[in-house]
Amino acid sequence: MPSSGTPLFPPALKTGDTIGFFSASSPVTATAPNRFARGKDFLREKGFVLKPGLLTGESDHYRSGSVARRAEELNQLFRDPQVRCVMSTIGGNNTNSLLPYLDYDALRADPKIIIGYSDTTALLAGIYAQTGLITFYGPALVASFGEFPPLVDETYASFTDVLMNRHDAPYRYSLPSHWTDEKLNWNDIAPVRAKHLYANNCRFLGKGRIEGRVIGGNLNTLSGIWGSPYQPEIRQGDILFVEDSLLNIATVERSFSMLKLNGVFDRVSAIVLGKHELFDDAGTGRQPADVLLEILNGQDIPLVDGFDCCHTHPMLTLPLGVDIAVDFDRQQIHITGQYLS
Repeated sequence: MPSSGTPLFPPALKTGDTIGFFSASSPVTATAPNRFARGKDFLREKGFVLKPGLLTGESDHYRSGSVARRAEELNQLFRDPQVRCVMSTIGGNNTNSLLPYLDYDALRADPKIIIGYSDTTALLAGIYAQTGLITFYGPALVASFGEFPPLVDETYASFTDVLMNRHDAPYRYSLPSHWTDEKLNWNDIAPVRAKHLYANNCRFLGKGRIEGRVIGGNLNTLSGIWGSPYQPEIRQGDILFVEDSLLNIATVERSFSMLKLNGVFDRVSAIVLGKHELFDDAGTGRQPADVLLEILNGQDIPLVDGFDCCHTHPMLTLPLGVDIAVDFDRQQIHITGQYLS
């Protein structure tokens, strides 16, 4: 079923549910054992049962395993009726390799929460495009839940608020007061020191209230599925959500230009840009939003610059494929559409 068809909604997550985890690209369960253990302990202490994917602890140099074995790891979790949430451990570069080999029928028959970020964008987008299942741009087991307190607690608060609590009225995001992208305490048993925090500088550049279906993810990853059957169609009035990490300004300009050349900016009603982790401005003093505005070349598209659903900590959880509303006057973002069954 194409993404333009009837959407599928996964059931809400409950305490005691089984979360299955997978490594679709980078072998982080082998390369960061202390952070991996910390992430597992964190979720188990919250009352969840964890089911490891078959590639847990394995490494094939730059990836966790062959294309066939990585696809099988995911398919086993898709087909397991006990698994109610399928969570990535981290991203990488090669999740797109798996998309032709996944059991989309299993997800149609038994919708479940699929969550991750970064390179997992390929999976989130591919599943939505093929099935209509709402997927979630949110925390990963090792990269996010392996973070030390208090940042991990704020990430978890959004995860549970979105995925475990039902909301009769539109759900309003509360932006964190502070954030960080400092590379520190990755695989340490104890924190070297607390990370440097920055006051939240998220900007709402526009007027009025814009509502539309939110679509997107990690922009660098989207380029690896662009034009394929696994890329959801961007329709008139959609709200584009994109974020990136560890890139230089030249690459960011190229990515934004790709969107312009493909007519994306002629269709979307607003853009939500996530914070860019450790952006390399090449000495220009410019930020990704400056680059985007140059590429837009005066095209009047309301922009949220610095939404905290990205590679920085803490991280908010965002359903993809549902309606959201951006109130530029009140500087608020709401989920207005259904996303759980």
